[in-house]
Amino acid sequence: MKITEIKSCIIGPALSAEQFIAEHFFLFLAKGKMNGYDGSKHYALKAGESCLVRKNRLARYNKVKDNNQFEKVIIFFDGVFLKSFQKKHSILFKNFSSKDAFIKLKNDDLINSFLLSLEPYYNNSGDISPKFSDIKREELLLILLELQPELSDVLFDFGVPGRLDLEKFMRQNYKFNVSMERFAFLTGRSLSGFKRDFKTIFNETPHRWLVKRRLQEARFLIEKKEQKPSDIYLDLGFEDLSHFYFAFKKEFGKTPADIHINSKSAS
Repeated sequence: MKITEIKSCIIGPALSAEQFIAEHFFLFLAKGKMNGYDGSKHYALKAGESCLVRKNRLARYNKVKDNNQFEKVIIFFDGVFLKSFQKKHSILFKNFSSKDAFIKLKNDDLINSFLLSLEPYYNNSGDISPKFSDIKREELLLILLELQPELSDVLFDFGVPGRLDLEKFMRQNYKFNVSMERFAFLTGRSLSGFKRDFKTIFNETPHRWLVKRRLQEARFLIEKKEQKPSDIYLDLGFEDLSHFYFAFKKEFGKTPADIHINSKSAS
């Protein structure tokens, strides 16, 4: 069986719908393409490639079907599993310096063979039977550490994010649609400390500043780059198009469609 014939599956906790990566996970793409963005860098993954997506990061990714097909394998390495693994195995640390949210993995026959070995363990619903999931996760992790030992520095770092430059972080990550609690955690603050520091720096509440900043970017993209409102609202952190239109008109007195029509007629 070819690697591209692997079925989609997820082993471990459910994949969160929000743009905060709560646990490390391995991602293999069997069919299609995937584009990722972590606030500062863009990433691309094509069929046959794999990567490690690291926890405590903000990241957005979208899938691109190939011949109307998209298949992926996602295997989570949550904290409980990793601590159990660490007790069983000798872990060496390598002072890995990369800060990337998506760490591209080497193509290797060991990974390919592992992926093919998953097939017999699928149950009728297309998932891996729970009784085998930890065994297969342990097997994959041993392979990854054999191929790229420096990943131990990422996977077995159980610390929480340290205190960051709040202004720099927010200007870089304002497009991500996550809660204030997440922003506070990622900048190394309690929620109350985050709100207090935010008010001091921006002279605005976090919610109001985020909405205004996203709307400013939206107007720029529509007016200057002639992008369609329906193509940008999700990437700017708005949950639905109607809310985006309502907030935009409230801020600027015109709808995104009005701005879009005027920009096209002026060009």
